[in-house]
Amino acid sequence: MSETRTPFQILLGIEQRCRALAAGLPSQQVAVQTWSGIGFRMGERFFVAPMGEVGEVLHEPRHTLLPGVKSWVKGVANVRGRLLPVMDLCGFFGGELSPLRKQRRVLVVDHHDIFAGLTVDEVFGMQHFAVDTFSEQLPALEASIAPFIHGVFQREQPWLVFSPHALAQAPEFVDVAYR
Repeated sequence: MSETRTPFQILLGIEQRCRALAAGLPSQQVAVQTWSGIGFRMGERFFVAPMGEVGEVLHEPRHTLLPGVKSWVKGVANVRGRLLPVMDLCGFFGGELSPLRKQRRVLVVDHHDIFAGLTVDEVFGMQHFAVDTFSEQLPALEASIAPFIHGVFQREQPWLVFSPHALAQAPEFVDVAYR
């Protein structure tokens, strides 16, 4: 005759078998520190702006042209009741925007007294980079854009770290009147 087991003894047996057959936890991997920013494209180059320097990303808004301003000033748009000067960032640096209007986006910068929209060819959303892929050694850049680039992250292609706040403080960006 077999020995009768209590329900508690049955549960203990199940627990012992489960522990004996259970797979171990995966080994703890070292966490990689990351840096995040908003990725965008101007021409053939890829850029990333620090998260804290871009207030929002908009589809290219309808805007009203302004007389007597430089060619890279596209106009002014009404965004939720606030007037947003819209600038062609590619034009500011001597390039041209992509003809594909559907891909264009506007990066909104609100820094000190400067509230402006920077039109770029395309925005890729939030990008994350391993901190150890950052370098302060920059590739060859045009003199007009170099002061606003603070480093580069390497991935499949280089992502230049662009500072909208540095741009907003530049006298040549604030001086929009055509002379």
